[in-house]
Amino acid sequence: MKRKFLFDWYHSPKGQVLQQKEVNFLKRGITVSCKQVILQVGALGWENQFIDCSLYENFVIADAKARGCDESLKIRSTADLMPIKTETIDLVILPHLLEFEHNQHHVLREIERVLKPEGKLLILSFNPWRLYAHWQYFKNREKNDSWHGVFIRRAKIIDWLKLLNFEIESTVGFNFDISKPQVKHIDDMKKRDSFFAAAYAVTAIKRRYHIIPMKPIRTRKFRLAVASAVESSSRTKYHE
Repeated sequence: MKRKFLFDWYHSPKGQVLQQKEVNFLKRGITVSCKQVILQVGALGWENQFIDCSLYENFVIADAKARGCDESLKIRSTADLMPIKTETIDLVILPHLLEFEHNQHHVLREIERVLKPEGKLLILSFNPWRLYAHWQYFKNREKNDSWHGVFIRRAKIIDWLKLLNFEIESTVGFNFDISKPQVKHIDDMKKRDSFFAAAYAVTAIKRRYHIIPMKPIRTRKFRLAVASAVESSSRTKYHE
């Protein structure tokens, strides 16, 4: 996994615009309390712009090279096999990591494992439909040999999450044009401005569905009375 080129690109003019929009999204997306556990899988280096580590003391970054802001707790770990107990995390942030993983679905399974039921997942990813048209470093691939990204469509990530019993809460499209509105709900995903966004985010909730056993319905057995017995009893009452 090589993400160094991503870190350098955030210092470019377009990278700065995208970074600020993602910072605003993450600030709104972190809705858990200060005592709950937040896990970020994959470092960015500018975590202190969207979270106060002195306030959120249980903010942990799991990164293969233990990178991230100095104020946060760090775990040296890969994304597909994290040394974290099952169902112990309240919120997971996955910022531009799936693009660099060979087995993206396995990473999502690992996140589903560590996330508590009703826990929240925030995913940041690049849009493959817009990426090649706007970023200049793709014009010369020989100079950008450190970039080994496999970009995923938003619809594909949503399908994977649904298979893991996640409920999609909302989606967000990020454009380089600061004059356009960015927030898009799930019903607006097919709109043109959201489809050709430079990057996008998905907010999902882990659901835990319990199977309720159904008891078999017992059919009521009707008893048939003998006609002669009914008649004899009625006649006896009449004569008395």
